[in-house]
Amino acid sequence: MANAPPIIFSNRRKAVRRKRAEIMGRRSAADPFLFAHISADIEDRLAFIRFEPETVLLDGFGSEQMRGVDWRQMPAFDSTGLHDFDVPSNLLSASFDCVASINSLGTVNDLPGALIQMRELLKPGGLAIASFVGGASLAKLRRAMFEAEPERPAARMHPLIDPRSCPGLLQRAGWTNPVVDSHMLTVRYSTFDRLVQDLREQALGNVLASPAPPLGRTAFQRAREAFMAMADDDGKVSETFEIITLTGRRSPAGT
Repeated sequence: MANAPPIIFSNRRKAVRRKRAEIMGRRSAADPFLFAHISADIEDRLAFIRFEPETVLLDGFGSEQMRGVDWRQMPAFDSTGLHDFDVPSNLLSASFDCVASINSLGTVNDLPGALIQMRELLKPGGLAIASFVGGASLAKLRRAMFEAEPERPAARMHPLIDPRSCPGLLQRAGWTNPVVDSHMLTVRYSTFDRLVQDLREQALGNVLASPAPPLGRTAFQRAREAFMAMADDDGKVSETFEIITLTGRRSPAGT
């Protein structure tokens, strides 16, 4: 198809990444802090607008945390399993009062198409809300990965979305009353390896369709040393995650 979007991300690698994260989560007592932070933020937004949906579709690994937030009136959640807008589904148009997406839209190959799908799945007047890691995230990790192999830089971290591009995308997708905002979450790390583990446990690893070869042992050690060289006086590195949140509705007329 001439107009098909380029394949940047691998659906197979996304599935493997999610499965690995599930296994790591069962083995570890670590808190998936990013999902917890995003879920709490979405909970606050829903409370602020006093939105109490009866039917909800959860999209993306991490969105299951939304089952535990205070909905005031517990909605019915879609029971077909983890949804992914890169994979065809049998979901019917105008089926949900709310579509909530966490950690998903940043790795879809057709972002405009995913946004259109979100709108189409909403009942008239329904609410779509999506949060994901944005383009200003992990600056120190990116620098460390470059310094690991400066003579042959490779795409070891996938591209991230710039929030400035989102308003136009939401308008093109037909979202009513679209809002785009972002904020920074700072996390402090004592070791490089802890950051890598956090990313893996939350399914935030590289899922490029054409990934670079993995770092060798020597290069990985250089990345570790470069990252820790950016530590604050207390020996911890302050790394940042940009959280982009998109909200909007399907029009009351259902268009």
